Amino acid sequence: MDVLRFTIIAAAASGLAACGSEPESRDVSGFDRDYQTTLMELLLDAEPGQVIEIPAGQFIIERGLSLADVDGVTIRGAGADETILSFAEQRQGAEGLLVSGSDDFTIENLAIEDTIGDALKITDGENIVIRGVRVEWTNGPSTENGAYAIYPVQSRNVLIENSIAIGASDAGIYVGQSDEIIVRNNIAEYNVAGIEIENSRNADVYGNIARHNTGGVLVFDMPHLPRAGFGTRVFNNEIYENNTDNFGHAGTPVASVPAGTGMLINAGDGIEVFDNVLRNNRTGHVIISSFFSSGWSDVDTTSDYDPYPESIWIGPNVYEGGGGNPDGLELQALRVAMFGPTGRFPPVIWDGYADSAKMVDGAMPERLRICVEEVEVLNADLPNDASEARLDGDNHRCTLDRLAPVDLGPLAGAR
Repeated sequence: MDVLRFTIIAAAASGLAACGSEPESRDVSGFDRDYQTTLMELLLDAEPGQVIEIPAGQFIIERGLSLADVDGVTIRGAGADETILSFAEQRQGAEGLLVSGSDDFTIENLAIEDTIGDALKITDGENIVIRGVRVEWTNGPSTENGAYAIYPVQSRNVLIENSIAIGASDAGIYVGQSDEIIVRNNIAEYNVAGIEIENSRNADVYGNIARHNTGGVLVFDMPHLPRAGFGTRVFNNEIYENNTDNFGHAGTPVASVPAGTGMLINAGDGIEVFDNVLRNNRTGHVIISSFFSSGWSDVDTTSDYDPYPESIWIGPNVYEGGGGNPDGLELQALRVAMFGPTGRFPPVIWDGYADSAKMVDGAMPERLRICVEEVEVLNADLPNDASEARLDGDNHRCTLDRLAPVDLGPLAGAR
């Protein structure tokens, strides 16, 4: 396998905190306080097909911004380090910018900082492009930060590229309950979850850097939502040193993610993970779990929700370090018991839950199996309180039909 090599477009990296250092809180005393009225009026009066140009500058925004039911709008700044919308003094609104019911929407080349809630939320849209956007809470990781940085939900044909998400108390880049998604060439750091795909269908996540989060890349299927997800490919990403202590709000799904998680698949189906570099994630590089291991809430057994991860292929990846200092006393005890005081978990950890109702002659059908190439797998045997935890790689040597690439047509080719 070729070692991953790619370059994040320079515009996306502008304004990023130095690699390996936590960001410092921004001084907004000299920011422009007058432009916010102009911007609010532009959004309120926006017409289909309009391009709203936000000039270079640093602007205080005290109230949440919104755009609703207007198609074809583009919001364009002068660059992620040139056009800065600061919500550090926000006193009204649940989001920084909320876009709802607007198709063919593009936002690019600007920064959104320090919102009291979600920073950029887009819902119920089709053909959504988020490009060259930096979202950051400048005080560093904190439970007081907004939950989501870049947050499209219930949408179709979504492209997120060359963007940056820093400091979200839930997920930096999150796509939920959506169809046909590409998340590429972004940087996510110092979030609880760097990049998260949840209850979505047909997503390609590639060319990204996920570092210094609690968990680098998450693919979840959650209950109590109107649809299940299927078909996520995570490939050609750098996922490293995701060892930040979990600062999520207690009771939320991500609050149970162990610090040091490279990639976590929870109850997701139809997932491929290949050609990534996973390095120095202290708990584990790839963790595959059922909803029973989430520590969040009980499953409603009367619903159609399927809590088991199935149809998963972990292909060739580069694994370096990691697994030697897992988060939590129970995981530490399991590591020491199985591998000794200086031992490490193998690259892939599975909680051991499988749906016996789907088994045929005591085994899962081929199409539902968890298949892992090349590396060892730890079956943590959590259904039996880890009493028979074991290395189980030979039972995961299988193949699945490959998923098709996501094709967004001209949307993904635009620059």
